[in-house]
Amino acid sequence: MNSKRNISLFTFLLLLLLLTLLLNISFGQVSIPIKEVVKSILGSTVEKETWEYIITNYRLPKAVTAILVGISLSVSGLLMQTFFRNPLAGPYVLGLSSGSSLGVAFVVLGSSFLPAVIAQFFVSSYGIILASCIGSLLVLLLIVLVSKYLRDVMSILIIGLMFSSFTSAIVNILTYFSTAEQLQKYTFWSMGNIGNISWQNIGFLSIVIFIGILLSITSLKPLDALLLGENYAKSMGLNFKKTQNIIILSTSILTGSITAFVGPIAFIGLAVPHLTKLLFQTSNHKTLFIGTILIGAIIMLLCDLISQMPMSDFTLPINAITSLVGAPIVIWLIIKRKTI
Repeated sequence: MNSKRNISLFTFLLLLLLLTLLLNISFGQVSIPIKEVVKSILGSTVEKETWEYIITNYRLPKAVTAILVGISLSVSGLLMQTFFRNPLAGPYVLGLSSGSSLGVAFVVLGSSFLPAVIAQFFVSSYGIILASCIGSLLVLLLIVLVSKYLRDVMSILIIGLMFSSFTSAIVNILTYFSTAEQLQKYTFWSMGNIGNISWQNIGFLSIVIFIGILLSITSLKPLDALLLGENYAKSMGLNFKKTQNIIILSTSILTGSITAFVGPIAFIGLAVPHLTKLLFQTSNHKTLFIGTILIGAIIMLLCDLISQMPMSDFTLPINAITSLVGAPIVIWLIIKRKTI
């Protein structure tokens, strides 16, 4: 009975994902009929060349990016919440986002302290991506190094939060000495942007995310054991250190790559796992994993659709929309759990 219900839910979510994808591509400053969107995706001739150009070069890559973001952050959130056994844990709890922010802050806010040639490269889009990757990688190496000397999982969580506070303090100092132009550039990056990624970058991002997803799949069975506690999992023969390293590495790959390419995206990784658990009413991580992937992609596409302000000339920051959507979901879930 439960498996039939899950299959029905998966089917419904797949159809909803397809519908959301079509609506996301269809609506915007220029409204394109869904029939023409389907034609373009299937490779048929579209009625207007301008529609074909908009779909192929702007809206489809942006929709694909939204799906990748939703999948990566949602899976990362699921891994972190189970690993730390903390409902408030999210993909950025290890401090990876702060590391990325610090890397970007160094090259954007501190560009005046760098040689002209180096500064010119790092303030470009590829330079910012590289700086973000370096920042998150350094934090990852520090987390992995420190975790070798810690036996308590909660200590890793606390250290991740301390890294976030430390990097935020450095960013604040850089902000204080920055120009208005530098501050504006950094602020725009921190708001998140999924609309300026080329197909080449999407291809690279997809490969990295695929690696992260494969790693996370290997940790699904151990995560079921960890639900009953670390000591119980060890008594069942679980290699805890190995599982810990896989979870940290997969989360770092998924979260770090997304932050590098689109900036920090709030609340998706926190809200989606809770929503998935409420919908499927199970603690089985294989079911939750698939459900989280589908719901994460759907919600991210919906947030992007809202940010486009259909039939208007405005585009709102994606980070603001995910917070506006995600925060009420988390509040509602907490209230619902308390009333059940």
